[in-house]
Amino acid sequence: MADAKREIERKYESDESGLPDLTGVGPVADVLDRGLVELDATYYDTADERLAAASLTLRRRTGGADAGWHLKFPVAPGVRDEIQAPLSDTVPDELAALVRSRVRDAELVPVVRLRSARDVRHLVDADGTLLAEASVDAVTADRLNRAGGTAQWTEIEVELADDGDPAFLDKVDKRLRKAGVRPSSSPSKLARALERTGGPRPASAPRAEPVTAGDHVLAYVRVQRDAILAYDPGVRRDLPDAVHQMRVATRRMRSTFRTFGTVLDPAVTTPVAAELKWLAAELGVGRDQEVLAERLLAVLDDIPTALVDGPVHRHLTTWASTRHGSARGHVVAILDSARYLALLDTLDALLADPPLKPKATRKPGKTITKALHKDLAKVSRLVAEALHQPPGDERDTAIHEARKKAKRARYAGEAAVPALGASARAFAKSMKSLTSLLGEHQDSVMARRTLRELSAAAHAAGESTFTYGLLYGREEVAAAAVEGELPGLWRKIGATAAVRAYGGVVRSG
Repeated sequence: MADAKREIERKYESDESGLPDLTGVGPVADVLDRGLVELDATYYDTADERLAAASLTLRRRTGGADAGWHLKFPVAPGVRDEIQAPLSDTVPDELAALVRSRVRDAELVPVVRLRSARDVRHLVDADGTLLAEASVDAVTADRLNRAGGTAQWTEIEVELADDGDPAFLDKVDKRLRKAGVRPSSSPSKLARALERTGGPRPASAPRAEPVTAGDHVLAYVRVQRDAILAYDPGVRRDLPDAVHQMRVATRRMRSTFRTFGTVLDPAVTTPVAAELKWLAAELGVGRDQEVLAERLLAVLDDIPTALVDGPVHRHLTTWASTRHGSARGHVVAILDSARYLALLDTLDALLADPPLKPKATRKPGKTITKALHKDLAKVSRLVAEALHQPPGDERDTAIHEARKKAKRARYAGEAAVPALGASARAFAKSMKSLTSLLGEHQDSVMARRTLRELSAAAHAAGESTFTYGLLYGREEVAAAAVEGELPGLWRKIGATAAVRAYGGVVRSG
């Protein structure tokens, strides 16, 4: 099985002077010489270097204390999540799966070999606790996947110890800069190797600033496509919130296709939107369960112990964990499916050759603002219909429909921000407030449905259903509170959003 760790490090240029003395930097009481280590790493990528383009690195390394396979994901400048797997002759399946959304049907091949003579120093405090590892690396890089040569350089690397304070690296940085050492011009050894070993790399066209309505809509679609790819490995690793964020990206893109049908041809985008809806639904199998479990357990914890009759907490926890485990396996299978990978190919093709309609070539002001106002009108109609219904299932359904349209309007507002600025930002904020309120109502509806199921199971097992009924009653009160708040909130939000929508036309027309 692969292991994961967070790597926090900084890289610097190095000359013949090597590493300055770091004794006395912050809590550094001593600098221990750990000798010379020989490292030999082969980096893998596709022939067109898709992993490098996404700042991902996959290598097989021998030598040192952590020989094996390493897959690194960027988190922030100088911060990467490293997934490690034992040494083997071929790429481990668990690592190949984590890059499948990037690689797809392409083959992973050796692209660069890096041999490093690493002179290691340990920075320790007065108790001998490791603060960071500083090293001077003499690197030789050989290009393997296309015509290219060899490059050599020396660099300094300072890696924070596990669970260390990142602020410590700031103190080290200050000392190094004072000694004349400068940060590296490349974010990683692989990036420098690819730059310096020659051989033409696949050129990526510079991304121009959006000008037309089509430019702005496509820019938003591209961000969502990139988010789907970025969150895919986190979903496979079961990282917190990864499923939710990936699902949101699919919804944002689908909403964009529907809102901006005068910009992107619906004849092309509608089938894509259907596939996005499928993916969101499959991802939702796990996410919806997470939300319900958290909600019900939180409400249960708020109930006095004397009113908890029977093993309710155990049943809720078991129900949540069982559903979560099966849902995760299902979602991973979806991400490995040919249908999902085909959807990713379709999104790439759509962005490469977008189905633009004539209005896409116009300035963004009127075209985008008109789309916002159209979405607002739909939300207004659905909210009015929901308020007209008496409490019950029909009102619940109507409120849910209003929530879905409000969410679409919110995403449209987000897409419009680069074109319309403050007016679109305020519009999106108004729609987010409405969506949050209506989402609370929908969560209550789903919670009550689940409580009925759990109560029936408890009854069949001869257990008390009192606490389930109490929880159900609380959820009814929560839903009624939303329904009571909705008219006043909508009067405020609806009027503000309308002004913002029309205001975009006035300022950007």
